[in-house]
Amino acid sequence: MLMSASSEFVVLCREQMMLLAQGLGASLSVVYLTQELVEAPANEAKLVPVVVYPETAVGRQGLNALALPKFNQKLLTAAKEFGTADPTASNSQQELLSGDQIFLPLVYEDVMMGLLVTAREDRAWNQQERSQIERIAQTLTIACILDQRRTWLEVQLHQQQILQEKQQDLLDNLLHQFRNPLTALRTFGKLLIKRLRAGDANREVAESIVRESDRLQELLQKFDEVIDLSAEDLAPLKLPEKNEVFVEATVEKGNKPVLLLPGTGEKKIECHLADVLQPLLVSAQAIAQERNLKLIINIPSSLPLVSINHKALTEVLSNLIDNALKYTPPGGKILIQAGQEKDNLQGVAITDTGPGIPPQDLEHIGERHYRGVQAQTQIPGTGLGLAIAKQLVEQMQGKIEVFSPALTSIISSPQAPGTTFIVWVPVVSG
Repeated sequence: MLMSASSEFVVLCREQMMLLAQGLGASLSVVYLTQELVEAPANEAKLVPVVVYPETAVGRQGLNALALPKFNQKLLTAAKEFGTADPTASNSQQELLSGDQIFLPLVYEDVMMGLLVTAREDRAWNQQERSQIERIAQTLTIACILDQRRTWLEVQLHQQQILQEKQQDLLDNLLHQFRNPLTALRTFGKLLIKRLRAGDANREVAESIVRESDRLQELLQKFDEVIDLSAEDLAPLKLPEKNEVFVEATVEKGNKPVLLLPGTGEKKIECHLADVLQPLLVSAQAIAQERNLKLIINIPSSLPLVSINHKALTEVLSNLIDNALKYTPPGGKILIQAGQEKDNLQGVAITDTGPGIPPQDLEHIGERHYRGVQAQTQIPGTGLGLAIAKQLVEQMQGKIEVFSPALTSIISSPQAPGTTFIVWVPVVSG
């Protein structure tokens, strides 16, 4: 971890340097912070200048104060023990700091935080002046440690904020993925009850499935209410201002946490889209029947192979089919087509006869938690399905297109403009 200096600390250093110049006649003063060398032995360190006063001294003798002096361990030891100039300092350093020089380490609990260097050319420092300079060094030491603690706290708060956001996204994704199979399970249970006679021994099992599904649905709704944090709750923690100056502040960056999405870590496979769609259509048929919807399927028997993450594409198509079923009113129609091709991609189109998506909402498709006008309806949702679908398809080098009103007029009408979603995935090159 490299030491850093905030803009407030730099301002304080300048004020103290001005005090040395105007009150005590210092011709040049420099404040350095100690920077641990990552690749150097533990007993070596270098000093990074944060303030040089007057600033015009930086160009003196063609020297760059940001690179000088390159103090070695002997100088650090000498400054810590004697508070005077080191006789081994290089000639260029002596030229920069000519006259009577004082080196005072900024030490806190036996840790050297930095170094105050000041020089006066016209006369030597007396004891009273040395005492004043020592008090300035003590002030800078206290300011330095407080500044470092503040920086450390800001870093910890920032990391905590990132972790909290990742955990929230992870939880949102898991809950969203839980809803679709729960809906299908509940629908299957209701269909079984309709098909079983009153005296059938299996009817009680079917009723238990529906009852427990309802219980899970209720628990899920309560869980949503508990974790539904407001904007104020998720407000970013206060971080350093943009104009804050960091000398060499660094924070180790770990690998970006992987959200727990379907298919994470799995390799792509080659298969037919019909293989992915077939089990989803079984569930969709059952739900459409229960909701008085007409499901129209048009999937050619001979389609080229596609290169996909099977679990990820299953989640994508399940989300889009579930949305079509959810937003299409009773008596409406849903059309699922496959076989469209363009730019070495193969598409699956899902069209409904729902109310459609307003133009102002179309541009926000794929944003997490954005529901637009649907948020004003009684239809449940989290605004996560399309965001998750978009992310998963892009990971497969595919894309999602949305059209509202729907592209096809086979099932749509002016009274039911509907929406068409097309999922494009890569075709296996022959």
